[in-house]
Amino acid sequence: MNKKTVVALLATWLMASVHLAQAQQAKVYRVGVIFEGGPFYAVVDGLKDGLRELDFEEGKHYVLEIRDLKGDLKAAEEAARSLERQKVNLIYVVSTSVTTAVKRATAELPIVFAAGSDPVVAGLVESFATPGGRLTGVHYVQADLTAKRLDILKEILPKLRRVVIFYNPGNSSAVAAAKSAREPAARLKVEIVERQVASVEELRQGLMAFNPQDGDAYFFINDAMVTSQAQFIIDAARAKKLPTMFAETGIVAKGALVSYGVSYYEVGRMSAKYVQRVLAGSRPASLPVESLSRIGLVVNLKTAREIGVTIPQAMLLRADKVIE
Repeated sequence: MNKKTVVALLATWLMASVHLAQAQQAKVYRVGVIFEGGPFYAVVDGLKDGLRELDFEEGKHYVLEIRDLKGDLKAAEEAARSLERQKVNLIYVVSTSVTTAVKRATAELPIVFAAGSDPVVAGLVESFATPGGRLTGVHYVQADLTAKRLDILKEILPKLRRVVIFYNPGNSSAVAAAKSAREPAARLKVEIVERQVASVEELRQGLMAFNPQDGDAYFFINDAMVTSQAQFIIDAARAKKLPTMFAETGIVAKGALVSYGVSYYEVGRMSAKYVQRVLAGSRPASLPVESLSRIGLVVNLKTAREIGVTIPQAMLLRADKVIE
């Protein structure tokens, strides 16, 4: 092999290496994100930070194709089909009801979920250890804490007799959550005032029309559509001096009286490793579902003063965070 041939081969190899490096650098994954808006944006913030901790930078390694349903569960299937037609690499979904709709509407895309209900019972995976199929993700404890939330609310409001709940009767997870509240409520001699609402508009109308004399407090029931309207619920309840119990710690900083549950931000942060691994080539079927069970009790003293509620000292001492 003469000198010219060697030089030519080296040049060819060098050019190929440069092109390969450029191609690798240019690889940017497209991740579809479907959720019902409102407080769920904290999940997306956690997801981004979690991916950054894994050296996965937005804009450099991935872009998010966000579909905010604004509380409209019926829009989930079309959003999912649209993302599949656009050939995103993966869909990240928040809430059990939305994940169920996205799974039903798609055929091939891998799905990473953040679900507040048991994903096995909901039919999303075969088991926590071996999900099977094309779904995996994070289960955050939410629906299972209904009884404990009622206990806490009763401790704060010893004279509690009636609590109002709003939920979508078309959401099977929400219907199950409402049912799960009845037994502990009966034990505490508390009546559940059920308000079924099929849309954001119905929910808002129901809240505005609600008479505080018909209930002593608002009590959150596991429903993503209702969650998406958390700020409206908080504002309407404060105007009526109605105490509110929620299931996500970050909501209390926005004016709710109390919450007992997980941090949506941490849900997203925990989800990041699933998104990163699936994009790197791992099959969802081989990635066991994890549960986020770090529960926090948060109390807002400012709201308590505004609506005339006295938080027992014992409750303040138990709280993980007290907002003055």
